[in-house]
Amino acid sequence: MLIRVGHSPDPDDAFMFHALANDKIPTGQYQFTHELQDIETLNRRALKGELELTAVSLHGYAYMTDKYALCACGCSMGDDYGPMVVARQPGSLGDFRGKKIAVPGTLTTAFLALKLALPEFEFEVHPFDEILNIVEQGKVDAGLIIHEGQLTYQNQGLHLICDLGKWWKEDTGLPLPLGGNAIRRDLGHPAMEEVTALLKQSIQYALEHRGEALAHALQYGRDLDRSQADKFVGMYVNDWTLDFGERGRAAVRTLLERAYAAKIIPHPVDLEFIG
Repeated sequence: MLIRVGHSPDPDDAFMFHALANDKIPTGQYQFTHELQDIETLNRRALKGELELTAVSLHGYAYMTDKYALCACGCSMGDDYGPMVVARQPGSLGDFRGKKIAVPGTLTTAFLALKLALPEFEFEVHPFDEILNIVEQGKVDAGLIIHEGQLTYQNQGLHLICDLGKWWKEDTGLPLPLGGNAIRRDLGHPAMEEVTALLKQSIQYALEHRGEALAHALQYGRDLDRSQADKFVGMYVNDWTLDFGERGRAAVRTLLERAYAAKIIPHPVDLEFIG
């Protein structure tokens, strides 16, 4: 059975999927192919149910529960760190009320977290890897950055305005659940369980063969040296990634409950975890 996997071209996803992408573990009756696209594109494709297994934003997941269930493994969790708002001048988040902020997509969890922290702002959507340049060039007032920009924004002389993972932790006491992997319901429950188990094996393999998986991941670390890539992967592939756990599940519920209460998402979300 062909399983098309969608994930971001960034080091943590590449690290996580190394074993599946490079035939490091037996996959039985399943053949995996990989499609690398930015997370907002993957969210939009998942709304149409295009891929059997795909990385999704937990914000985006609120709109696709009819087609997908969440895998209990494969999450990216920001525990006291996460997406950041950066600008050319120092300031606080409140200074940007009503201002124009470049964002990496309206279905990203970063966008949801920013809407919760700063309800009023204008936004422009740009590819995530262009946002630092757009802020540096003064085309917007601030930028919302995800992926490795969180480690490199200072190279462009930019200032941290707000770390949304830190804001969330202070507000809720919980980690900020950013992305997960979603598996399509029409595969049927046995296949959903089996494919999720293979994903978990791939994550376990990467954690146990860190150097090898990191070498694979480095291909996708724009402007990161090996030690930075290692740090970045450690931020987002760890024990949380093997299983959300009770606290991780509570974090997802809290995030989506707050999103619904703030009228950012239209329906309450009934969470189902596979594996």
